[in-house]
Amino acid sequence: MKISSYGGVIAAADKGSAFPLHKIGDTTAVKRIVMNFQQAGIFPIVIVAGAEENEVRYQLSSNGVVFLNSQQTRRLEMFDSVKAGFSFVQDLCDKIVFTPVNSPMFSPTTLRSLMSSEGDIISPSYNGSSGHPIIVSDQVIPEILAYQGDLGLRGAVGTMDNRVWVDVKDDGILYTVHDGEVPGDHMSRQSKEMLHLAARLSLKKDKVIFDSRTKLLLLLIWKNHSVRAACQQMALSYSKAWEMLNMLEESLGIKLIIRRHGGSQGGKTTLTEQGYLFLIEYQRMEEDLLTYTQSKSDAFKAVLGV
Repeated sequence: MKISSYGGVIAAADKGSAFPLHKIGDTTAVKRIVMNFQQAGIFPIVIVAGAEENEVRYQLSSNGVVFLNSQQTRRLEMFDSVKAGFSFVQDLCDKIVFTPVNSPMFSPTTLRSLMSSEGDIISPSYNGSSGHPIIVSDQVIPEILAYQGDLGLRGAVGTMDNRVWVDVKDDGILYTVHDGEVPGDHMSRQSKEMLHLAARLSLKKDKVIFDSRTKLLLLLIWKNHSVRAACQQMALSYSKAWEMLNMLEESLGIKLIIRRHGGSQGGKTTLTEQGYLFLIEYQRMEEDLLTYTQSKSDAFKAVLGV
C-alpha cells in the first residue's frame, strides 16, 4: 500500500545551471514550485539539492519538504537528479509529479488538469510545444531508472508509447529562468490562480500534537528506519524530533515507533504496524479534505469573479 496518491520531485542539484533562488515576483523559483505542489496536495515533495543548497535548506526548512543533497546522491547532472528523486519516492506514492527547478511558472490550473488526466506518462502541451511539469506513474519508474541513453528523461520517456499529451492554455509550462523576467500579465494571471482556500488538518489536545511536519517525520522514519536520517532529510533537529515523537505517543497512549538500540550495526527505529496505519489514514483524510476544499475554493473564487 502506497502512502499517498502523488509525490513530487524537484531537480535542483546541478550547480552549474540550476537556479533555485532565482526571484519570481516576491518569492524564489524553488519556493514557488513547492507552494504550487502543496496547493495540489502533493506529498512528499523531494528537492534533489546541490545548487545553493545551504540557503535552499534554510529557506524551506519549515515547509515540510525532503532534501536529498549532492553528498547523498553523488550526482549533479539533471537526469541523475531525476533518478535519485524517483528512486526515493517510487515506493511511497502512485504517481510522481516532476519539474526542474528552473521551470517554476506552470499554473495551479495546469497542474490540476494534469493530475486529473489518466496515463502512465502525462505531459503538458502549449501550442504544440511540450513543457513542465510531467507526471509519471509507478508502473514506468523502473524503465526510466534503467535508461542508459544520452538524452536524459526526454530520451527515457521518448522510448515509451504510453505517453498522454494534455493541451493547456498556459505558456508558463515553457518558461525557464533563463528566459529573463516573467511578463507582467502572466504574473498577474498566475497570482490570481494562486489565491485559494487553505484548510490544514491537525490533531490536537490542549495543543497540536500532529500536523503535516510530524507526518513527514513519521514517513521518513518509515522510509529510512532512522530518526537521525529523517532529521537530516527534513532539516529538523534530532532533539526536536524526539520531543515531537514522545509528545505524540504520550498524548495518544499508543506506540507508533519501535526503537532498537545498540548492536554491531547501531540502533534502528521504524514504525509499528499501528503507526504505519495511522500515517496512511491521516494522509487519506488530508487528501479527502483537499478535494472538498478545492471544490469550495473554486465556487468561492467564482463568486469573487477571480
